[in-house]
Amino acid sequence: MNASILITVVGIIYIFAYRFYGSKIAAIWQIDVNRPTPAQTHYDGIDYVPSKNWMVLFGHHFSSIAGAGPIIGPIMAVCLWGWVPALIWIVVGSIFLGGIHDFGSLIISIRENGATIGDVTAKAISEKAKIIFSVFIWLALILVIAVFAYLGAKTFVSQPAIVIPSLGIIPIAIIVGLGLYRFKWPPTIVTITGLLCLGVLILIGKKYPVMIGDNGQFIWTVVLLIYCFFASTMPVNLLLQPRDYLSSFLLAGGIILAVFGIFVSQPTMNGSAFIANKSSIGTLWPMMFITIACGANSGFHSLISSGTTSKQIANERHAQRIGFGGMLLEGFLAVIVIILVIGGISNVELQQLIADKKSPVSMYGLGFGNITSPFLGQWGTFIALTILNIFILTTLDSATRITRYITEELFHFKNRFVTTFFVLILGGCLALGKGTANNPLWQKIWPAFGASNQLVAGMALLVISCWLLIKKKPTLYSLLPAIFMLLTSLVALVFQIIGYYRNKDFLLIAISVALIASALYLTKEVAVNFLRILRTT
Repeated sequence: MNASILITVVGIIYIFAYRFYGSKIAAIWQIDVNRPTPAQTHYDGIDYVPSKNWMVLFGHHFSSIAGAGPIIGPIMAVCLWGWVPALIWIVVGSIFLGGIHDFGSLIISIRENGATIGDVTAKAISEKAKIIFSVFIWLALILVIAVFAYLGAKTFVSQPAIVIPSLGIIPIAIIVGLGLYRFKWPPTIVTITGLLCLGVLILIGKKYPVMIGDNGQFIWTVVLLIYCFFASTMPVNLLLQPRDYLSSFLLAGGIILAVFGIFVSQPTMNGSAFIANKSSIGTLWPMMFITIACGANSGFHSLISSGTTSKQIANERHAQRIGFGGMLLEGFLAVIVIILVIGGISNVELQQLIADKKSPVSMYGLGFGNITSPFLGQWGTFIALTILNIFILTTLDSATRITRYITEELFHFKNRFVTTFFVLILGGCLALGKGTANNPLWQKIWPAFGASNQLVAGMALLVISCWLLIKKKPTLYSLLPAIFMLLTSLVALVFQIIGYYRNKDFLLIAISVALIASALYLTKEVAVNFLRILRTT
């Protein structure tokens, strides 16, 4: 199949989905353009700050949810189960599950004064459910901080040319934030200037790579954790938001270059459309549905929507564009990634890369470089990897700030400096701690993250459904996806427990059992709440 036809069809589907289904979902919440948002009613100049315009906030939101997820997950899936089931799950999932999950998390947080999805659980379900769900989210986020700090540092060590643009964007973002909010400079001029500076940094980084000696992994991890401290505690509109805003242009530029490359190169879908044999990690269902999270439906998105985005949105009418639209654009990105790998790499070469156990990141960089080579030459792979690493850091700093919010909600301690320091100490110990055979400590528990992330998605959809029921609004649009995600995640965890038992990995068994128990308890609380509300109506 010609890839240019495929990407055109998918693009048209997403446009219609946003226009009709997205509008239908938005109508359930009865968007009120005159209703003040938490950024206005709770303005504090640190976390609650109205965005300059919806595009600035869209850039922050999209950069935060995109990260490395829609690249790594889809590539793993097409190698294990084929590109057709992966493509179908991405398109269907992003529209009917992910879009509702992201938009719903955003709008109920807006209506609940910017509270995180964990905190909303107290009002929608029960206080006990809130504590269990919030602790579950908090632990998952500590793991995310550890993993992305480690991976970001590892990328700096292996790709020293990306150090200057990845870190140099930080002072540029501060200048952009000051220009937009303090000095009121024209947004167009500020944006163009910031992007030009970033372009110069990419060129400098290519010519002058920054290399550190044997302790590079440790040093860069510490540097990234220090950056996260400032990103979490500084006013959101002076570092986190403008950095993500500038980063979003890189990602948008990458998408445009990839799509242009697809139309110029006219690749065909070379890889296997469907791999019938059982993969090494399990069957198509449920395992593919937890392997592809970002791009289809990811619990991490609910944390971004109800964490940073809801505290910055200036008008409810922007919620559909940012929440639902951002999810569809991420789905489109995931489809592009599939084409880059299946269309940009020959089937023989792809099978060799799989046999050599090359990472999904390597495949993504090679596919991007091949498809864009007619007009980027040898620069394609470097640009692709630079974009990816900047988004690893975006996930890292957003996760840190959100973990600080949840820490404050759980422990009722509002000193942002102390809570951020506490969070980063835990994440740093996990990132730098050694497990067996000198492997990072986080690698021992990371295998459980895929299912736990999708459990968060299912739980968030349950919270959304309960909130809608309390407000006497239709619930099936969120309840059916919640049931599917919970069932998929729980079955996946059971399959994983069997594998862990065979390997005598009792730590992962204990974690998986705890995840199942928390999900079942929350489901029970939801069922009780549903029946109680239905009896009184």
